[in-house]
Amino acid sequence: MDPSEQVMNEEIVGGSSLPSELPVVRLLNGVIFPGMLAPLTVTNPLDVELIDEALNDDRLIGMVVQRDPEAQRPGPEGLYDVGLVALIQKMIQLPNGDRRLLVRGLARVRTVDWPQLEPFLRARIEEIEEPEEISDVARARAQALLDLLRRLVEMAPHLPDEVFVQAINVEHPGALADMVASLLSIEMAERQQVLETIEIDARLRLVMNLATRELEQYELTQRMQQDARDELSQAQREYFLRQQLKAIREELGEGEEERPDLVELREKVEEAQMSAEAREAAERELERLETMNPAAAEYNVSRTYLEWLVEVPWVQGSETTIDIKQAQEVLDEDHYDLEDVKERIIEYLAVRKLRAEAKGPILCFVGPPGVGKTSLGRSIARATGREFHRISLGGVRDEAEIRGHRRTYVGALPGRSIQGLRRAGVNNPVFMLDEIDKLGSDFRGDPSSALLEVLDPAQNDSFSDHYLEVPMDLSNVVFITTANVLETIPAPLLDRMEVIRLAGYTQKEKLHIARRFLVPRQRDEHGLTAEQFQVSDAALAEIIDGYTREAGVRNLERQIGSLARKIARKVSEGDDSPPRVSMRNIETLLGPRLFYSEVAQRVGQPGVVSGLAWTQAGGDILFIEATKMPGNNRLILTGQLGDVMKESGQAALSWVRAHAEKLGIDPDFYESTDIHLHVPAGAVPKDGPSAGVAMAAAIASLLTGRTVKPNVGMTGEITLRGKVLPIGGVKEKVLAAKSSGLDTVILPERNRPQVEEITKDHTEGMTFIYADTVEDVLRSALE
Repeated sequence: MDPSEQVMNEEIVGGSSLPSELPVVRLLNGVIFPGMLAPLTVTNPLDVELIDEALNDDRLIGMVVQRDPEAQRPGPEGLYDVGLVALIQKMIQLPNGDRRLLVRGLARVRTVDWPQLEPFLRARIEEIEEPEEISDVARARAQALLDLLRRLVEMAPHLPDEVFVQAINVEHPGALADMVASLLSIEMAERQQVLETIEIDARLRLVMNLATRELEQYELTQRMQQDARDELSQAQREYFLRQQLKAIREELGEGEEERPDLVELREKVEEAQMSAEAREAAERELERLETMNPAAAEYNVSRTYLEWLVEVPWVQGSETTIDIKQAQEVLDEDHYDLEDVKERIIEYLAVRKLRAEAKGPILCFVGPPGVGKTSLGRSIARATGREFHRISLGGVRDEAEIRGHRRTYVGALPGRSIQGLRRAGVNNPVFMLDEIDKLGSDFRGDPSSALLEVLDPAQNDSFSDHYLEVPMDLSNVVFITTANVLETIPAPLLDRMEVIRLAGYTQKEKLHIARRFLVPRQRDEHGLTAEQFQVSDAALAEIIDGYTREAGVRNLERQIGSLARKIARKVSEGDDSPPRVSMRNIETLLGPRLFYSEVAQRVGQPGVVSGLAWTQAGGDILFIEATKMPGNNRLILTGQLGDVMKESGQAALSWVRAHAEKLGIDPDFYESTDIHLHVPAGAVPKDGPSAGVAMAAAIASLLTGRTVKPNVGMTGEITLRGKVLPIGGVKEKVLAAKSSGLDTVILPERNRPQVEEITKDHTEGMTFIYADTVEDVLRSALE
């Protein structure tokens, strides 16, 4: 400090009046007390201007704490009323323009008025005088506070001994209270409370309470640490005594009597028929248990590990007998249709029958929800006489779920594969890995990478779980996976699986499934008899068409269950012969019809086209609407379209503009016209290139004034040259067209083989037009 600064500080502290107005700095999360030296960094340009002004004047600033530390530069209403006057003793300007200050608190002040709010705060203040009269009670409290500080310095590692020496030399009890409060680890609101407490005795009492609380926390922590050390020392002492006792018994030739729990574990190890590596690990763990105190925490960890080793089925397996005819009967009994899928499963079982040791492929059933993927796995287990275990992988993000946790973690467990073997009780069950397309990954690892070893027939005969840490043979397990989509499955994992696709069901198939499977199952689940719960075929068809809109039958079964509940209520109320569910009472039982065919209503005007789309729930109808208005050659695309679908709309418009004369459209139509393409429903995200032909047809229909035939649906990707490229999901889209009443479908020429693979039951009454160019599409679609 230079001599001029020292003189100014002495004058202010010595009692000369403070200025009536001062610039005010907002403090976010700290309180400075009178007499304290504190660093302060100023980063806001407006506050930097405030500091520069103070340095050019008397180097005095006001410091007031914000009520809400998260608030951005609050006004006076967001600040406490009591603050501090501080003297800037040193200032360093940083290269980035910030200011780093060393300030000394001088006196408490109260803000009276705020004559300036911008660019920084300036307050009118009044000094709060420190009481000069010190009572005997206050002096006694000061001595007690010094004693508390001494004990805190002895226990708190962050308080040096010099702090207590400085406190002894503080003469005024109020200043002592401020100093001790600045050393405590207390909340900002409690510091502000000390700052606002003017009366000396009350301030000392408040700081003593805060110091006592902190001292008690340190004493509690110290006791807990000492207890932990004592417990560890006791465990070590018992271990050494047991080792000495064991050595003495060996010298005397006396055998040590083994504990009953260890005898039982040793018998289980002998009976488990585990591999050589596992047997060695089990013996090693048993030797550790013999020298371990049963009350020790490590004892339970080792015992749990041994129990897992002996309970995993190392050699126990189901007696599998593969009878191809019986397997076919089981599949037919459990599932209607799905002939291609059943044929592939029978082929798979036939190979396993001829060569049991063959490393078969991992089957992956892909299809929309509710088409029977999981139940197919159960049928395979039933047909082969194996145990069935389902592992849900949806939302799994931790690699340890597959490989297990290291035993060093509290509550560690093996991975789901080992847990599944233990639950199944055999080493050759059928494992259904459900929803494999919904695996995730984060900082805990990538579960899909861990599955590579599990699902690879060349590696899974020596799978190493992190918990067991011994090789486990998974080659006898039949792995089957399910997924709704393939795009989210990593390529290396997908490469290990043979994909079998399950498309949605037609109305006719759903009717058979409902009559044969769903109605009897819901009848039994609700405790009804065949006479009490009867549903006509017409009512079932109405439910399928008007109350569900899905590729599978899950919602259909839910609606049948709703009917069963209503009939069960009538029976419970005493009606022994409830009415048969028919077309006459279906709306009374289920409410108004939920779904209607909108094709005829929507497609009756130019610019509206029925497109065909594929979703995770199967095929669907996608209406594409086009309109025009005066404007300046803009293309507006709405309906939550993804980037690929937006590009398809732009390509469609470019093709129509390039071929305007051939289509009979004014070549200059776009100069003063805006075209708007909308794909409802607007709340549902959509993407993909297969709507290109539908968009081109909608724009051509709008500009030529020719409506699209109401019974026509179309799908296909287009290029700027007008070529129609092939698309995916053909079967699902054809089924969606048929269920919506469209009897003519325009498809890319290169998708003809996929259509020919669809059974005639699915395409009965439908006409397929194969297009190679956009002109082919328009020639067949427009009236």
